Amino acid sequence: MAAGDVVQTLAAMGPRLRVLRERRGVTLTDVSGATGISPSTLSRIETGRRKPTLEVVLQLAKEYGVSLDELAGTAPAAGPRSTVQHSFGDDKAVLPLTRYLGGLHAHKHVLPAVEGPPGRPRQVSHEGYEWLCVLYGRLWLALGDQDLVLAAGDVAEFGTSVPHGVANAGSDGPVEYLIMFGPQGERLRPRTPPAATRGPGDSKAANEHV
Repeated sequence: MAAGDVVQTLAAMGPRLRVLRERRGVTLTDVSGATGISPSTLSRIETGRRKPTLEVVLQLAKEYGVSLDELAGTAPAAGPRSTVQHSFGDDKAVLPLTRYLGGLHAHKHVLPAVEGPPGRPRQVSHEGYEWLCVLYGRLWLALGDQDLVLAAGDVAEFGTSVPHGVANAGSDGPVEYLIMFGPQGERLRPRTPPAATRGPGDSKAANEHV
């Protein structure tokens, strides 16, 4: 494996570990108690501020019940139609888009179609700042005590210390969205003044409530 591939693999591992933990419904403290790895170390690994050692990777792979290939994103393809998406459980696929450790991370998420009204998304909170953009479908964002439905083109940004969770808000197909996450509170920096590009009616806010 080339040096660049190693960096990319390590950068993608943090988001996968976070998704696996959230899918199990456990906290950093819970995982720490089961593995002996401190919550602060787990948090830094999940947010890309620390490279996981082989010992830590082995412990977490065992704790989450996945192979090292699955955790590293190098598992053999299931067939000719498989993609580079890394799926955890039946309700989310995550595609890391950044190739480096530290700073802003970008991921594409896909939630499959649902049958019937979903329950309110389970919320989590952690340090950092998140920018979310819906590409397709309708996404239910539970942000603190607010419940918002975001459609394609809608954007939300928030500090991740606020409890938050998402679910597919529609029954007509999957929902795809992008996430930019700053583990240390990094934010996007617009370089074009909003007034220079905003036309009448372009200031639509994503404020449709469930």
